[in-house]
Amino acid sequence: MRQHNLVRVLAAALWCVASPSQAAPRAAPIPGGVAIVRLASAGDAPPQAFYDGHPLLVERRTGNWQALVGLPLSAQTGEHNIKVVSVGAGGVQEGTATFQVAPHSYPTQRLTIKDASKVTPPPEALARIEQEARKMADLRSRFRDLPDVDSDFALPAKGRLSSRFGLRRVLNGQPRNPHAGLDLAIPAGTPVGAPAAGVVLDASDYYYCGQAVFVDHGQGLISLYCHLQQIDVSAGQALRRGERIGLSGASGRATGPHLHWSVYLNGNPVNPELMLPAAR
Repeated sequence: MRQHNLVRVLAAALWCVASPSQAAPRAAPIPGGVAIVRLASAGDAPPQAFYDGHPLLVERRTGNWQALVGLPLSAQTGEHNIKVVSVGAGGVQEGTATFQVAPHSYPTQRLTIKDASKVTPPPEALARIEQEARKMADLRSRFRDLPDVDSDFALPAKGRLSSRFGLRRVLNGQPRNPHAGLDLAIPAGTPVGAPAAGVVLDASDYYYCGQAVFVDHGQGLISLYCHLQQIDVSAGQALRRGERIGLSGASGRATGPHLHWSVYLNGNPVNPELMLPAAR
């Protein structure tokens, strides 16, 4: 394909400071955030975009085709590139667009888990945990090509936002991976609904996540609901916005009843609050 240098873009660092009328998702080009990069005018054919080899969600926003880039928590600060493939009068063209990742630090959270096996698993559980980790990595990296994706999410349940995304976790005194989701402090048995239309990818019991559901919203936008006490959907089922997924609980590794909600873009966990309208 002929190389063509497309527009170079610096994404604005708007860390949860958008106006109340701004639709989600909101730009936050930081580790664990979302960069929104302009690719072309909305009057052109929709381009494709790729970051670290993964296809990106491309949607029409504010009169332009823009890519939503999910940034890993390990993302380095500075300039990042995405590959852009477009089709015009001259045929297929390939180029790059750039954006800046700003520094950001997350606080530390220390938790006590009563079931020590959920912090230091017994040897007989390791094979299951490794198998589930591979399965979850595959599920969160799925890409279902859709012309339109509803990326303006609603909260999956009504409740207080407790443990926020990105917290550096210390469990029973042992450092663990950062918190890759958002916790809602809700009683067991609270209905949990789809934040937007999608298709159920998986509904299974996991060692750490307990009873959990993955939902595919299209173009690499995936959501996950953990620690349910009841699952009301099955793999392959189409969901409407707000349709019940199950009931909250405390299955898996949990300090008590709550909902753990994760959102993935191009395979990376991102802050779910960025997918919600700013007026909260």
